[in-house]
Amino acid sequence: MRFISTRDAAHSATLSQALRRGLAPDGGLYVPERFPVRSVAEFDGAGPLPSVATRFLKPFFEDDGLAPELGAIVREAFDFPVPLEPLGTGHDAAVLELFHGPTAAFKDFGARFLAACLGRLHQGASRTLTILVATSGDTGGAVAAAFHGRPGIEVVVLYPRGLVSPRQELQLTCWGGNVRSLSVAGTFDDCQRLVKAAFADPALAARRELSSANSINVGRLLPQACYYVQASLATWRRTGQLANFIVPSGNLGNVLACVWARRMGLPIGDILLAFNANRTVPDYLASGVWQPRASIPTLASAMDVGNPSNMERLRHLYPEWRELANCVGAVSVSDAEIRERIRIDRERLGQTWCPHTATAAEAYARLAPERRAAGPWVLVATAHPAKFPETVEPLIGATVPVPPALARLLTLPRHVTEIPATLEALSAVLP
Repeated sequence: MRFISTRDAAHSATLSQALRRGLAPDGGLYVPERFPVRSVAEFDGAGPLPSVATRFLKPFFEDDGLAPELGAIVREAFDFPVPLEPLGTGHDAAVLELFHGPTAAFKDFGARFLAACLGRLHQGASRTLTILVATSGDTGGAVAAAFHGRPGIEVVVLYPRGLVSPRQELQLTCWGGNVRSLSVAGTFDDCQRLVKAAFADPALAARRELSSANSINVGRLLPQACYYVQASLATWRRTGQLANFIVPSGNLGNVLACVWARRMGLPIGDILLAFNANRTVPDYLASGVWQPRASIPTLASAMDVGNPSNMERLRHLYPEWRELANCVGAVSVSDAEIRERIRIDRERLGQTWCPHTATAAEAYARLAPERRAAGPWVLVATAHPAKFPETVEPLIGATVPVPPALARLLTLPRHVTEIPATLEALSAVLP
């Protein structure tokens, strides 16, 4: 299996090369050269996620040096539960809880998988590998946790100052050691721009071996597809119907993983993207005009993206606007609607949502009755509500219990450097 650039298929790489490079040499994003079609029967007897993931990912590891390690990689990465819980009485819907990892967010899946891969690839290397990661909240904490303490690898996390929740910021800055946290005077889009500029800078490339742990790295997307595979198989076995997913969306990595799984023949029906007030993608799907814009700060801060990188992968897969608009749907949810959905669903369903998951719950509530009844729906819960107590607790009138792994991180001291949003400033802290 080869991985090709979205901009020029002549730039191809093995899986290991794509993981190490992050970006293709022409600035494009790596995608699989083909999507092998898989049947439901191929997954018979594969229940737990590591077993499902090993079978699903095998074609992508074919003929790569990491192939013999695939089973060990997924067992190391996916060592926490991934429950699919009923939404509540009277609903043929379920909640895919992706927040049971060490940093209480879905980013743990991709980050731990990538760390397990790169840790093996870099074993015995003489030169330190520098992982650059821009984050709008959850990615940086997950990547820092996954790579913390790994020999020969350092992580540099860039996050927008004042635009993440207090608990998210603690998770981004509590590490020290081989993790450096940079508070950037700007937005997530500025942080993402700096990471891409660093990869394109010859001076930086000459003195540092760079890679990325953002969803621009294909090593983040492949493992995320695995939980869609498992959830769709469970739904198919239970109901004999395709699973329809509602996915909170920002940089589009999570939904792209779902689209890839469906493209490969998994039993997935509709895919509905739930956005916050950052409407770049919903407006594009409605009009056919791609118009990136500055991101808007919202309660669902990890989704505050005005120019999502993975749109390049989606448009590579579906070059025609109408084709993409037929592939996925999208809605936009305001902060006021997020607040109201958190309050209502706690009261009526006993569910406690984080602000991001609340966008999916709101999208589900808006579905016409006939569409809701047409098949089983799965709401993707991307973060634990305990990460956002200042938003959630006043709305539900109760304290949200903090998972033990998250509670431990919140007691650690902070290590952070403030920089302006310039490549010069980033280069200066990367001697």
